[in-house]
Amino acid sequence: MDEYITALFEIIDNNSKNLNKSKILSAYEFSKNAHEGQKRKSGEPYIIHPIQVAGILVEMGMDTDTIIASLLHDVVEDTSIEISEVESLFGKEVASLVDGVTKLGKIPLSTKEEQQAENIRKMLLAMSQDIRVVIIKLADRLHNLRTLDYVDEQKQRDKSLETMEVYAPIAHRLGIRAMKEELEDLSLAHLDPIGYNTIVEKLNTQKTERQEFLNRIKERIKERIGKDENVVVEGRVKSVYGIYRKVYMQGKEFEEIYDVYAVRVIVDSVIDCYNVLGIVHDMFTPIPKRFKDYVSTPKPNMYQSLHTTVIDKEGIPFEVQIRTWDMHHTAEYGIAAHWKYKEGISGKDKLEERLSWVRQLLEAQKESEDVEEIVRSIKSDIAPEEVFVFTPKGDVISLPIGACVIDFAYAIHTAVGNSMSGAKVDGKIVPLEYKVKTGEIVEIITKKGGGPSRDWIKLVTTSEARNKIRGWFKKEHREENIEHGKLEIDSEFRRNYINLTGEEKDSFIMDIAKRQHYSELDDFYAAIGYGGLILSRIMPRIRDEYNKMVKQAQKQQISIEDVITERRNKKDHGDVIVEGVDGCLVKFTKCCSPLPGDQIVGFITRGYGVSIHKRDCINAINGMKDKQSRQRWVNARWSENAKRKSNYDVTLHIWGINRDNLILDLSSQFAAMRVPIHSMTAKETRDGRSFFSVTISIESTEHLKSITEKLNKINGINSIERANSL
Repeated sequence: MDEYITALFEIIDNNSKNLNKSKILSAYEFSKNAHEGQKRKSGEPYIIHPIQVAGILVEMGMDTDTIIASLLHDVVEDTSIEISEVESLFGKEVASLVDGVTKLGKIPLSTKEEQQAENIRKMLLAMSQDIRVVIIKLADRLHNLRTLDYVDEQKQRDKSLETMEVYAPIAHRLGIRAMKEELEDLSLAHLDPIGYNTIVEKLNTQKTERQEFLNRIKERIKERIGKDENVVVEGRVKSVYGIYRKVYMQGKEFEEIYDVYAVRVIVDSVIDCYNVLGIVHDMFTPIPKRFKDYVSTPKPNMYQSLHTTVIDKEGIPFEVQIRTWDMHHTAEYGIAAHWKYKEGISGKDKLEERLSWVRQLLEAQKESEDVEEIVRSIKSDIAPEEVFVFTPKGDVISLPIGACVIDFAYAIHTAVGNSMSGAKVDGKIVPLEYKVKTGEIVEIITKKGGGPSRDWIKLVTTSEARNKIRGWFKKEHREENIEHGKLEIDSEFRRNYINLTGEEKDSFIMDIAKRQHYSELDDFYAAIGYGGLILSRIMPRIRDEYNKMVKQAQKQQISIEDVITERRNKKDHGDVIVEGVDGCLVKFTKCCSPLPGDQIVGFITRGYGVSIHKRDCINAINGMKDKQSRQRWVNARWSENAKRKSNYDVTLHIWGINRDNLILDLSSQFAAMRVPIHSMTAKETRDGRSFFSVTISIESTEHLKSITEKLNKINGINSIERANSL
């Protein structure tokens, strides 16, 4: 055996797991031969990667088939090995795991929303069929992040952002705390290295002092509780990303974070948890409103503990977490605790319960036909910050922070939400937009024959409520939805100067409907009417299709020669007066795109008339300095009634903060100003900002100034510049 498999076997021995080493050795040798000659970016043999992934899974306590699949997880994707060969050698279950990981592949970033939605669907389906597929994928991503320094900077940021958006939230929802925190910390180190290093330095500065403080507290608690061998008191340091969120996202000072350091007490029973809580509150002064009981109301990822923040005699606040051993195993290993401590999937009913949220997400997607909405709802529903609200009967309903009473109603039952007419919180009538808080008792008032309002879609937070409301309108009001959809299309078309009539309009809309996977026009109208398809999000693509159609029609009607003549005639209408030259052909250069209102100068070309530049154009400045061409530069100015063609293209470069819906806000503002957009590209800059290059039609510099003034009022826009060329 070589050094790599020997190291893996040492991890297996140290974790006391009953794994089949013989099968694992066979899988290792097969994988090593398949990857022979392949290298990682670090220059190391590729086999190191699957070995390290397998090591992570062994420490998590996964079973033999999972370890074998992790060793083989790249052979189908990166070598000539077929999945059938894997099945014949290692069995159907291993082949299924390898095939599942291979199909997941890469999850693109949010710049490719449709592809991302499809890939996240695949991940959810894989999770619902065999959770081990995703656990392998998480371990694979964790090792890739540990070795991310060997790839280029942009790829580091892309991988880190992808991890923050998808993988870390899934690890959180599966309850795998250690993996979730390491994924977040490693990602943060590449997304904001300055912020990351600042927090690490602060932690290191206070490390000795805090450690001594924690040791004193631990000893005092141990002494008070007694010397029960099964009771463990240990210290815990909050993750770097956990501190980062409070410092940089919530604006807290480092000293205001009470749970940077915490004491954890692990006991035998739930009764012991509450007994220890009483002892801790007797020993130290509890801070009001800093007690959380996750034992009686577990988090959606099944996390359970008592959390309380107290102050010692020195006036230093710290957190104490109290839990049983079973709770501790679940908190540390999440869903993987079923393999590590319960010997596999024998507790299948419990496992099914733990994964019910996956099926709920898949079910909730069925009512939504907008792929971008699916991506947003999946991301927000996977790892929300929760509030715990009570029904009048005492049942606990978990909702994301920001949820309103309508969300609460639909969380109880679809019929309750659909028949809702009002709500009471702690006995008092509240408006429908009221945001519920932990500990409140919410009572839903219903009436027969009622139904939701379209406005509710704007009020709710959860995708479950949103999709159930849309589902009601989809089933109950089809004819109304069709009419509503037609009116919305007509309104948007008028606003975007899309002028079509009769059969031409029906044909154009039918093409759009087919692109959105609708075979019938009425189905397309209905989807827009009940909100399953958001028209404003596909309007940029519709405008592009319309512009292409118009240009194609123009090409069919006018010959190339006619186009040239028409353009020359348009450019020779006296908009520009060239000193000393009458009746000449005038053309406007692309290097600086002069507009009425710009200071201009002319250059006499050989056979192509006079080229008009802006006076501050770098080409004009350099040209007038050149001795050979200096005599060919002439003064020029705009005529009194100069007015350029209304469809003149100018490109704007726009920088702003990287926030959701910024591109939508930009498009909406252009539409409100009735400014045609010919093209728009967007990307994230190296410093984390958003950059847009937008080509629009304008009339003059005054028109351009008016446009930029309105764009600058959009929240998040930093600067706008006119590009030097088209």
